[in-house]
Amino acid sequence: MSQLHTVQVLGGGSAGSSAHVGSLTAGLVARGVQVTVCAPPAVDRAHDFTATGARFLPVPRRSDPASVAALRGACTGADVVHAHGLHAASRTALALSGRTVPLVMTWHTRRYAEGARRQILHLLERRAARAAAVVLAPSPDLVDRARARGARDARLAPVAAPLPFPVGTAHQGKARAELGAVERPLLMAVGSLLPHRGFDVLLDAARVWRRLDPAPLLVVSGEGPERAALQRRIEDEDVPVRLVGHRDDVAELLAAADVALLPSRWEGRPPLAQAALRAGVPLVATAVGGVPELVGEAAELVPYGDAGALARAVVQLLADPAARARLAQAGRAQAAGWPTEDDTVAHVLSVYDELTQPPACGRGR
Repeated sequence: MSQLHTVQVLGGGSAGSSAHVGSLTAGLVARGVQVTVCAPPAVDRAHDFTATGARFLPVPRRSDPASVAALRGACTGADVVHAHGLHAASRTALALSGRTVPLVMTWHTRRYAEGARRQILHLLERRAARAAAVVLAPSPDLVDRARARGARDARLAPVAAPLPFPVGTAHQGKARAELGAVERPLLMAVGSLLPHRGFDVLLDAARVWRRLDPAPLLVVSGEGPERAALQRRIEDEDVPVRLVGHRDDVAELLAAADVALLPSRWEGRPPLAQAALRAGVPLVATAVGGVPELVGEAAELVPYGDAGALARAVVQLLADPAARARLAQAGRAQAAGWPTEDDTVAHVLSVYDELTQPPACGRGR
């Protein structure tokens, strides 16, 4: 029996999709699969895919002929190619033009655009969905979206976030001291600083909870094009918020927080929510996408864009230690029932086998 060879293709490599590919690659290699990862060099520097035993080939994010040709060469001899994200799937479809190798796409997140860009996004979604033999998505609404865009086969496939390293109380105390939240509540949010992430709504809510004594400190970890505008608002409106940029110690910061916040317009199975519930950190999140199914009754859910509801939820939790303790316990219990990284790898491998095995017999894996 020949060794299964898969190529994993990443575009820009968001933190969530890159971590998923790292976990998936490690699991596939451990099961005897030959894996090649194609991504921009910066993504490999951050995740070190070769450390898992995979082969790494640098492929720029752009869709020019040279980039597509490099991707086409990388996919030569592959049994199945797996693209992560719309742009990666669209480029990979071009690279595989004229070949019969099956393409799998994981549609990790929903994108937003206005005006003419919205029509371009629609066309990109349709091209990627139709090119894939199977579309995997982390939430039911994305499965429905893929089908509406013409996907031949769209399936729900929860993406398990890697387990965080345990963080001791000494590290938590150090993190709070560094951030200036030793004698005040600490709120934590993580994500790219983009309009649909809802951080402008967090600043609106911060104008409410700054009246508390002591006023909670909101720390936001992430980078993005909205940083300058958010920083101006923080200074102009004098709200207790710190933008700390990209951090490698997010697990420590989150474990030190009194409440975690997720104000996004859409999320599938957000790593922040998974990490918060596993760590027993109370979570206030928007009731969007796959979040309600993910957290069940183990988080406070509010409508997207409703700063008043978000602020009230935070204020009530900070005033009620028993409620925070209940959410912490419920979060750990909810997390215990989630699919593991091994479950995710096994599910993806079953899809690969389905696409590559002869019709009348299995691969016997």
